[in-house]
Amino acid sequence: MSHPTRNELWAGVLVDELIRGGVREVVVAPGSRSTPLVMAAARRNELRLTVQIDERAAGFLALGVGKATGNAAAVITTSGTAVANLLPAVVEAAQAQVPLLLLTADRPPRLRGADANQAIDQERIFGRYPRFYHELWPAEVSDRTLRHLRSVACRALAAAVGTPAGPVHLNLPFEKPLEPAHPGPVSGQEQDEGFPGLSVDAPGRVGRSGGRPFTRIHGDPGMPHPAAVERLEGLLAEARRPLLVAGPLPRPWVAGPAMRRFAASRTIPVLADALSGARYPGFDDPAFTEEGEGPSPVVGSYELSLQSLELRRELAPDLVIRMGQAPTSARLNQWLAELAEGGSRGGRTRQVVVDAGGRWKDHLAVADEVLTVEPAGLLAALAGAGPAISGGLPAQAPEAREAWVRRWRQVEAALRSHLSSVLPASELHEGAAVARLLRRLPSDDLLFVSSSMPVREVDAFAPHRDAPLQVLGNRGASGIDGITSTAAGVALGTGKRVAAVVGDLALLHDAQGLAVLRESGIRVILVVLNNDGGGIFHLLPIREHEPAFTPYFATPHGRDLSHLAALYDLPHRRVASREALEGGLDWALGLGGSGILEIHSDRESNRRLREAAMEAAEEVARKALAHA
Repeated sequence: MSHPTRNELWAGVLVDELIRGGVREVVVAPGSRSTPLVMAAARRNELRLTVQIDERAAGFLALGVGKATGNAAAVITTSGTAVANLLPAVVEAAQAQVPLLLLTADRPPRLRGADANQAIDQERIFGRYPRFYHELWPAEVSDRTLRHLRSVACRALAAAVGTPAGPVHLNLPFEKPLEPAHPGPVSGQEQDEGFPGLSVDAPGRVGRSGGRPFTRIHGDPGMPHPAAVERLEGLLAEARRPLLVAGPLPRPWVAGPAMRRFAASRTIPVLADALSGARYPGFDDPAFTEEGEGPSPVVGSYELSLQSLELRRELAPDLVIRMGQAPTSARLNQWLAELAEGGSRGGRTRQVVVDAGGRWKDHLAVADEVLTVEPAGLLAALAGAGPAISGGLPAQAPEAREAWVRRWRQVEAALRSHLSSVLPASELHEGAAVARLLRRLPSDDLLFVSSSMPVREVDAFAPHRDAPLQVLGNRGASGIDGITSTAAGVALGTGKRVAAVVGDLALLHDAQGLAVLRESGIRVILVVLNNDGGGIFHLLPIREHEPAFTPYFATPHGRDLSHLAALYDLPHRRVASREALEGGLDWALGLGGSGILEIHSDRESNRRLREAAMEAAEEVARKALAHA
């Protein structure tokens, strides 16, 4: 009779507890030392396993699941440099507050620091980025150690989804043999005989009854202290021209609609980043009225309007409440710095940052006050408290607030109308292409935007949309690595089709991410803005420094992306003109699965067209303000 190995039992108990804690998605990067973990996961019907042979791509695939769902996906790797390749995804998860569970197999401690094959120092290899770290070694199998194993699994999952959410790392050294004792399930009698002294019904082995987690960990519910509610209510009561700035936030589908509803109820304009969840309508805020109606606009065109010094002065607020991290827009961040220095209206604007995350969210050092509370929780508390805390708004507030909102509304309406009429007929540039995609994208789809130029094109040229749309992106560390894999993880976690706007360099950087796009449950339309290099550098002064600029910064690659699509059996279409774009979008949106729509543009031409479009929009905004 064969008995289960120590590794087999240990890994099975760990996987069982992770399932009890809610883990359902596992990304496997193949290797030998992780055999006990992979086999334990493969035996459980509750889990869906997805294989990605590249560990860096595997990390971002699991990150995408967490980013889109708020639940931690697990990634399993073997030992050695396989673990080191997870670092970029770990950094992004930590910076963006995304749950991610890392299960890294390791050589036993006796082999470290010597010449044992594939043995490196994996202890705390990710430094300070994980929210929780623990090494678990099945050197002993007893009820006591298995109870400890289950407890640590519960602690890890609680840390991954806590406030702030982020990556957690369990390092798991395994001695050989790594393979199960036999291919089938282990019977209770065999288990009992295989480990004398460890009964078949020991709590550590079987876990809690009813499938409950071994240890329930009740975290901070995120309810703000009454003093924080009262303080913000008081500041709002004093303000004639308050402004809400909505930056990128984790779980934007929760915070975004909350900000829209709150701003509408208090007559406050919202400058909404595309990744905040507040720019476009949510599925649960049908009462919010759009352009031309209602008390409060959502402003998406600030990147265009704030180009004008005149507008920056005329639209300067007396209170800024910023939620989440700094906005994507460099122009908006510059204006916030001006307001702090008193440069816009001759007097400083009070600024308040609201965020519960672990990172400091005031790199510009402009905040007068920081409220370390969850934005959605604070807004809910303010909505529940109503005006009773402050005794209502000041007597002059209704007229002043309405006039204040009216000015923003007129500028926003003029810019929306201008972009809607001009961009479809303009020469093909990347901003116009992105705007047309957003008008066509069904609300059931998700939009994922890459760092570098794609997120900036959305920010500038897609300020408004009547229909709901959820937008995600990797702005924690703002890298272009792992973009395709993250988008695939978003699709995997939500079951929705994802339209991912990426640059050509980002696509090439994560080419291995394409390997999973034909997997069941993953549908990703990659809309690739191909300008043969790094177009963002054309917006920087370094573009004037030839001959070094082109080879070392723009970095043209000259690759035919159709060959890359063919390598991974993906449909591909290339468009290079305004006339062809609409047909290309028809083709891409009509695909039954994943595919690549390549939009070809010229870097320098795109810069000129972009700047011309923004200058024209600035003039429209200036005229609208003059008639406000």
